[in-house]
Amino acid sequence: MDKPFAPACERNREPILDVLREAFAGCTRVLEIGSGTGQHAVHFAAAMPWLNWQCSDRAEYLPGIRAWLDEAALPNTPAPVQLDVAGAWPRARYDAVFSANTLHIMGWAEVGQLFAHLPAVTTDGAVLVIYGPFNYEGRYTSESNAAFDRSLKLRDPDMGLRDAEAVDALARAAGFALLEDRAMPANNRCRVWRRQGGA
Repeated sequence: MDKPFAPACERNREPILDVLREAFAGCTRVLEIGSGTGQHAVHFAAAMPWLNWQCSDRAEYLPGIRAWLDEAALPNTPAPVQLDVAGAWPRARYDAVFSANTLHIMGWAEVGQLFAHLPAVTTDGAVLVIYGPFNYEGRYTSESNAAFDRSLKLRDPDMGLRDAEAVDALARAAGFALLEDRAMPANNRCRVWRRQGGA
């Protein structure tokens, strides 16, 4: 099959990698939630060979992810697993979790389910990194983000940019404390949390 391709993944992969190299320096097993095309996984796993990079996504995306992983043939990218945040989750535990451009695609209830499941799949001290656009105190950070939010809501009223403060509240409830909120190109953010011991 032809591999799926997302131009945004090519544009944002290096700035994200700069964050991940620091955030995941002491980690060994990453669960990527919503791997999409698989482009990020191949790039990040190649650049950080000390990590076992576990892709996951809904069933319809798995063939495209496999195409990228099979072509790259990296030793640290096992076969992708099916994961719908509202369904069954892996039984394994990870010391790192990554997700890019997913929170605004999920409904808010699904975002809540994502965070609620994290304690069952992470170890104490696990690092969580989420990339994407966020609002702050209910306000857009740019006109382009406002336009993007409007386009999302036209597709599905449950979609939309999430307020950073509301996401932080979900993270705290799951036992994760915010470590860093880094500005990224194109009005995106890379937000880093760490799971507290005994959470």
